[in-house]
Amino acid sequence: MPAAPDFPPAPDRVAARRALISVSDKTGLVEAARALAALGVELVSTGGTRKAIADAGLPVKDISELTGFPEMMDGRVKTLHPVVHGGLLGVRGAPEHARAMAEHGIGAIDLVYVNLYPFEATVAAGAGFDACVENIDIGGPAMIRSAAKNHAYVAVCTAPEDMAEVLAELAANSGATSLELRRRLAARAYARTASYDSAISTWFAGQLGDQWPQRKTLSGQRVQTMRYGENPHQAAAFYRTAEVRPGVASARQLQGKELSYNNLGDTDAAFELVAEFDPAESAAVAIIKHANPCGVALGADLKTAYERALQCDPVSAFGGIVAVNRRLDAAAAHEIVKIFTEVVIAPDADEEAIVVFEARKNLRLLLTGGLPDPRAPGEVLRTVAGGFLVQTRDVSRVTAADLKVVTRRQPTRQEVRDMLFAFTIAKHVKSNAVVFARDGQTAGIGAGQMNRRDSARIAALRAAEAAETAGLPQSLAQGSACASEAFFPFADGLIQAAEAGATAVIQPGGSMRDEEVIAAADERGVAMAFTGVRVFRH
Repeated sequence: MPAAPDFPPAPDRVAARRALISVSDKTGLVEAARALAALGVELVSTGGTRKAIADAGLPVKDISELTGFPEMMDGRVKTLHPVVHGGLLGVRGAPEHARAMAEHGIGAIDLVYVNLYPFEATVAAGAGFDACVENIDIGGPAMIRSAAKNHAYVAVCTAPEDMAEVLAELAANSGATSLELRRRLAARAYARTASYDSAISTWFAGQLGDQWPQRKTLSGQRVQTMRYGENPHQAAAFYRTAEVRPGVASARQLQGKELSYNNLGDTDAAFELVAEFDPAESAAVAIIKHANPCGVALGADLKTAYERALQCDPVSAFGGIVAVNRRLDAAAAHEIVKIFTEVVIAPDADEEAIVVFEARKNLRLLLTGGLPDPRAPGEVLRTVAGGFLVQTRDVSRVTAADLKVVTRRQPTRQEVRDMLFAFTIAKHVKSNAVVFARDGQTAGIGAGQMNRRDSARIAALRAAEAAETAGLPQSLAQGSACASEAFFPFADGLIQAAEAGATAVIQPGGSMRDEEVIAAADERGVAMAFTGVRVFRH
């Protein structure tokens, strides 16, 4: 480990006399260069960046004028030179550094503005292996890291926003930067190179088919700092990753106050659930409360689907999240605003629907531009003390062909449709999960209980209460299919479902007491099918 040298204290103000600029994204480049030139800052640049500055009529030196070497090897080597890195790393107040700089003709560089080759964008565009490798920047990260290490004297910018902040301070401080700003910029710079390297390592592991590399890095860009987290005494922030998937991270918010920590989690759960249903086949609506569905339904249109979803549990729906799988129309919007709703998320919305929501200023409306693909691979993360767990996203989908009927009575076609619908919903309910459904509508949902029997009881209670609220003569669970996302370890859960009115049951199977559960179903004339797939959601 290198010992800390006896350097002089870092000065507060450092005048910016020379700036090195090399950017791939040239947004605002000429304006920034013009502002620096007006402050008397000497500009040094490379390749296309230098040309853009020169074409604007501004004085600019080519990097080769400093190094004495031309750019070479298709631009791979241009800034990797002692004159560049000595100018960045030299400690101005250290006599030995000053002698070395003078002896080798190394001039100090006070400001660096570098954004990196667009590696992430190249990968996102689906470019081939060689093109992606060629867009791995080497000189850029090296200059950023050198400048950030020597932040006592050098200001480093990696984005237009950084440059704007520096220009404002230079204008206010007679052409000098403060130590406080240089430290902030250095921290951002290291975060940028870390995220860049993370993107490269993640991509490379994917190219090699290494699902679980020895080292796994995570990177995100802050979207917002929140008022608080799950509770008011917890701090929180929202970060966006590089994953391209329609949802809360990419959505456009049309109205309402900022989303809270809990809002974001619930909205994500709602949209992922509703995306299970093809909008070309049926309108679908999911109402979520505390990350669990309290009502999900299909319909010929969104208004009908919403009314049916709401019927399942109108009490819990108050203050909930509504997700739809189609372009939101005014008819559905008028129904949604009849009760207090926190967030509505949709692929798109008609102008008429937007106008309806404008009258509810606190309601947040999010438009995503599309639905997430429920079959697309991805990863799900969860932190634990001292580490994190990573698993693949649950992309399972059970079809009628996957079912193994284990009872004497075969399910009817309608029961099969209800079973598959219920099992799809159960995949998005926190374990232990029991879901009653009929005719494309949830009838009762039991979630998050410590045993499956209690989940069945709660689902039955919800179904009975919903019917009573709607003025119906019998429970919504009557004639329904019941789904359990994991096997029934005892017959009591199935018996509870049958007593509630379920005529068909779908579950993974695999319990040591399967025969006991099958016998209980046969005794009650219930048709039961095994999926062979468990869809726990803890």
